[in-house]
Amino acid sequence: MSEVVLVTGGSRGIGAATSKLAAARGYHVCVNYRADEAAAAAVVAGIREAGGTALAVRADVSRSAEVERLFRTVDDELGPLTGLVNNAGTLETQCRLDELDGERLARTWSANITGPFLCAGAAVRRMSTRYGGSGGAIVNVSSAAARLGAPNEYVDYAAAKGALDTMTRGLALEVAREDIRVNCVRPGLIHTGIHALGGEAGRVDRIAPSLPMGRGGRPEEVAEAILWLLSPAASYATGTFLDLSGGR
Repeated sequence: MSEVVLVTGGSRGIGAATSKLAAARGYHVCVNYRADEAAAAAVVAGIREAGGTALAVRADVSRSAEVERLFRTVDDELGPLTGLVNNAGTLETQCRLDELDGERLARTWSANITGPFLCAGAAVRRMSTRYGGSGGAIVNVSSAAARLGAPNEYVDYAAAKGALDTMTRGLALEVAREDIRVNCVRPGLIHTGIHALGGEAGRVDRIAPSLPMGRGGRPEEVAEAILWLLSPAASYATGTFLDLSGGR
């Protein structure tokens, strides 16, 4: 029986790279997306053209009812879930903390904290031996910003990713004896479209020369780390953090 993985925010950037690599490695893949149907369809089409199995499911993962519908669709169309990649997230225009308002904070927490919590809970209820499952793996996609604070840019985003780091550790300890491993990757400056949301599409090119490795990362490099953490090769890793930040 093939492994089944759900990738939230799987239509673009790191999520798309992870979806494609997982399919290439034999996983049946659910590509979750919130708004960009065309991008999700393109990822699925590419996977199917290469001989893989995938479907796209629209759902806002910050909403409980939509999360349950998403996971039921995976159950019905792909089979028992064995992996979750909590990748969906967002950021907003660069600013200082004293320029933030409550509405922005609510949006940031909803996308970057509530969504991963709800999805992790749904995954545990399916994979945990406590619920009759056969085990599995969860990989959370955090950010180097959780360590660095993102001053003058995205302190709110950095704080949300810090919460995701804490959840990773706590959940890993909760389910370690239920055959579920929970780990986290913390990408740094990666060439994806998320920087345009902050108002600076060329942010990676601006900062990359200051990095120890002198360049930004590629989504495919992050995907490789995620797939390792999902795989049996990482069977003794849980509560672990992989920093993918070019030495920053």
